[in-house]
Amino acid sequence: MSKTAFLFPGQGAQKTGMGQDFYEKFPSAREIFDQASQWLSLDMKALCFEKNDRLNLTEYTQAALVTTCLAMEKVVEEYGLCPDVTAGLSLGEYCAIAVSGGMSVQDAITTVRKRGILMEQAVPAGEGSMAAVMGLDADKIQAVLGGMKAEIANYNCPGQIVITGPKAAVEEASVKLKEAGARRVLPLTVSGPFHSSMLQNAGKELEKELSKVEFSSLKIPYVTNVTAQYVTDFKETKDLLAKQISSSVRWQQSVEKMLEDGVDTFVEIGPGKTLTGFMKKIAPDAKTYNIQKVEDLELLPEIMDNRGSR
Repeated sequence: MSKTAFLFPGQGAQKTGMGQDFYEKFPSAREIFDQASQWLSLDMKALCFEKNDRLNLTEYTQAALVTTCLAMEKVVEEYGLCPDVTAGLSLGEYCAIAVSGGMSVQDAITTVRKRGILMEQAVPAGEGSMAAVMGLDADKIQAVLGGMKAEIANYNCPGQIVITGPKAAVEEASVKLKEAGARRVLPLTVSGPFHSSMLQNAGKELEKELSKVEFSSLKIPYVTNVTAQYVTDFKETKDLLAKQISSSVRWQQSVEKMLEDGVDTFVEIGPGKTLTGFMKKIAPDAKTYNIQKVEDLELLPEIMDNRGSR
């Protein structure tokens, strides 16, 4: 029998207008946006639907993106499609956990608001950076980084790995990685050295916030970025989320784990097609779909037909 995974994007996927068509057409999506506005004392409609400077600021981006993805996912489930497993890239893992039943929608949205603030404040502006390394495998990158302060932030897909750390270390590593054969090394426009050891203190502060969250038994498993393994015991979630903020995002390994478990259909829910693009490089033969606009819901009957009887 076919197995389906719901995938949720991370920071960087946000864009003006995301989720507006869902808000206007579906009461369940509207409710999540309106509730998020109340929970956070933020105008979520203005933040997500209107052009503004705040949407790309980490302290606002994370809550906006999680609100949007969870509003879209709610509608997908109302159409009758439910996942066998969930996973999210970095920030998206909070969506994955909420959909798996491990935390409430309210806790997911309010916690990532605090997470965004902690990540924004963790390292003074300009001291850290990140860069995407194209065309060099992980072992070679790790060998070049040996003894340096730069670290691997994301294992996105074959041929694309992100490095992170102090700005000077990332710049030095970028030069050496090009010398080692990287096709390109592209500096990323980010506000800090995310998923590096420089965020360990932010992880400790986040753990205090997570201690206030009521975690619940999982209805279905999710795959954690930290280990790229299935999580079935909700008691592991708090520690994993605290570690995740300064750990490498093992996205490619997470997808490979789901493939190993028999997952053959992957549905990315949220703005952009970042994860769909990664999927084409990790598993080009897998059935991959993207739901980011209301018209994309027309794909759902095809997805459900492909799954066969449950």
